[in-house]
Amino acid sequence: MKKNAGILVLFLLIGWLLGAWIAKLLEPVSALSFLTASTMIEWSPAAKLDIINYDIVIQFKMSLLSIIGMITSIWLYRRL
Repeated sequence: MKKNAGILVLFLLIGWLLGAWIAKLLEPVSALSFLTASTMIEWSPAAKLDIINYDIVIQFKMSLLSIIGMITSIWLYRRL
């Protein structure tokens, strides 16, 4: 398989998503709360110009399991 930036981004998104799903499944287990606790990162650029107005909100939800999933996906990408 040919390595390129698009495949790396795909692997990162899949790893992030799988990590988030695992964190969601493990939320009821109180002993693993350090893995499932998440932080919301938000970026909201806005502008009011004469002819156009825009307001974009981008939110990222990160947990330790999401980061572990992304690290695992980088490791798998490098093993290709």
